[in-house]
Amino acid sequence: MAQPAKTILWVDDEAELLEPHRLLLGDKGYVVVTATNADDALELLRRHSYDLVLLDEQMPGTRGLDAYKDIRELSPTLPVVMVTKSEEDATLKEAIGANIRDYLVKPVTPRQVLSVITKILDGPLIRSQAMARAFVERFRAIEQERYANLDWRGWIERFAELMQWDVELAEAGELGLHESLRGLYPDMHRAFADYMRREYPRWLRELEGDRPPLSVDVFQEFVLPVLQRDRKVIFVVIDCLRLDQWRVLEPLLAPLFEVETTHYYSILPTATPYARNALFSGLFPGEIAARFPDWWGERDDETLNAHEKDLLVAQLAELQVAATVRYQKLTTANDSDDLERHLPAAIAGEGVHAFVFNFVDMLTHGRSESMILYEVARDEIALRALTKQWFERSALLSLLREASRRNISVVVTSDHGALHCNTPATVFAKRDATANLRYKFGEDIRSEKSEHALLFSNPDDLRLPHRGPGNNSLIAAGDTFFVYPTKLREYQGRYKGSFLHGGVTPEECILPVSLLTPKR
Repeated sequence: MAQPAKTILWVDDEAELLEPHRLLLGDKGYVVVTATNADDALELLRRHSYDLVLLDEQMPGTRGLDAYKDIRELSPTLPVVMVTKSEEDATLKEAIGANIRDYLVKPVTPRQVLSVITKILDGPLIRSQAMARAFVERFRAIEQERYANLDWRGWIERFAELMQWDVELAEAGELGLHESLRGLYPDMHRAFADYMRREYPRWLRELEGDRPPLSVDVFQEFVLPVLQRDRKVIFVVIDCLRLDQWRVLEPLLAPLFEVETTHYYSILPTATPYARNALFSGLFPGEIAARFPDWWGERDDETLNAHEKDLLVAQLAELQVAATVRYQKLTTANDSDDLERHLPAAIAGEGVHAFVFNFVDMLTHGRSESMILYEVARDEIALRALTKQWFERSALLSLLREASRRNISVVVTSDHGALHCNTPATVFAKRDATANLRYKFGEDIRSEKSEHALLFSNPDDLRLPHRGPGNNSLIAAGDTFFVYPTKLREYQGRYKGSFLHGGVTPEECILPVSLLTPKR
């Protein structure tokens, strides 16, 4: 069924000169209605609906910008393009300040007018169609490509591409194509688990070989060079931020910073006690437990993260770098309010200013416990939207604005990602097994189906603390969460559809690390 023609209202006291424009716009499927003054135009707007208004600024009687205010009251979302003979900067600034959609200076050609109208009325559809064509072409190629030949760099490139398509298709409303894209993820998860089963222990054995940057390398490779260059750096860790979430935040930083984003791999398990301690210490968990036994006990919760500042100070000492460390973790609204009140003092002086923001992690955890959060964060698309909404009003954005104003470079990263988990995976374990849903440690622990998890019987393969003979490490693969045979229904009812972390998927392992250089 053909779409109705879009209607343009053109307000200009020299209507007889508009005929060439009307002819071209008519040939392109637009209907043009004219008015010679603002009063007539407002009367037409009261009686009919229009898709766009072309408004002359210099008319007898009510001037265009005054008429624009009345148009806004009648139809707040109606796009208005100012067409004027005036080349004065004051008029241009006044129009921009009034939020005019576009601005044309006479004389204008029919093609110029057509270009502006097409961009405003049909631009989103044209861009969406172009994106759909590009995706369909690339989708066929991705389906034929194999994951087996990818090295760690190839995995980053492939995953980053899929995440970019994920974000763009969702934002364009191409939900059918987005579902097609999501259909690629199960194979990707299986192939990535096989890759990490084979390569991850090798990376940890051959630290000087060809391997990706890991959690233990982030400070030395990405933060320290900025500190040594500028004698000062802000280091921000956003707990549980996925690559696709960072992609929707990046454009918000463009007015403030030049943004250079690369990637690293989280250590396993991809959980806060392990991955974030590795970021601050530059050490694997087994090394932390050996060097600082008072800071690492027999537990797997986030109380293990109580010494992040101390670990960062120790890492700087190990690197023989003399620099002060200031550290702040923001978990509550009061923490954020306190930072906003003391922003200049919080980043004053030289050295490392480290900040940990816990909101995204709290959102993903809280979603499992709250039906309201579960409803508003039903999937990855909604989670990205909530993350963006938080960021736009967050103390983090205030911190970054202040850093840009003071010309301080910032390194932003995440400690691990999360995955939308829907598949219960039965595990068998003795009573000493840990309670985590995406990773477990315990004596003789195993998964009912081998494809549901990676099993490591030697803790040295993961550089983890030794827990005694016979203890295995089980890391979830794909979108699984661990359940016991006796609690299958209880766990499935409580955790199915949750965003969880600790496993071995690209969403949890492949993370952004971005250098933000203030625009001068």
